[in-house]
Amino acid sequence: QVQLVESGGGLVQAGGSLRLSCVASKNIGGLNIMGWYRQAPGKERELVATITSIGSTTLTDSVKGRYNISRDNGKNSVYLQMNSLKPEDTGVYYCNVRWPFRSDDYWGQGTQVTVSS
Repeated sequence: QVQLVESGGGLVQAGGSLRLSCVASKNIGGLNIMGWYRQAPGKERELVATITSIGSTTLTDSVKGRYNISRDNGKNSVYLQMNSLKPEDTGVYYCNVRWPFRSDDYWGQGTQVTVSS
């Protein structure tokens, strides 16, 4: 069992920046993928960014050039740096870790991000 705790959400004006953090309760070892998802009001949850154990990253098209995902394996943490924020970035952001070949999947409780115009 792995617990994930997100922090760093809040209110920010359009054009501003925010940095989300997610800390795992246990060592995130082996071949795994950590990521961030978000769910806007009235919309389905969507994948925002992923980063593998060795640092390979993906970003969804709507955030490319504005967001960056990183991780610190020694601290069992993953981060999401969000720049040039837009109102449409508003939503609940969730941290995730999965081991694809073990069928293990864990989620954080989510942190609210609100971007005002």
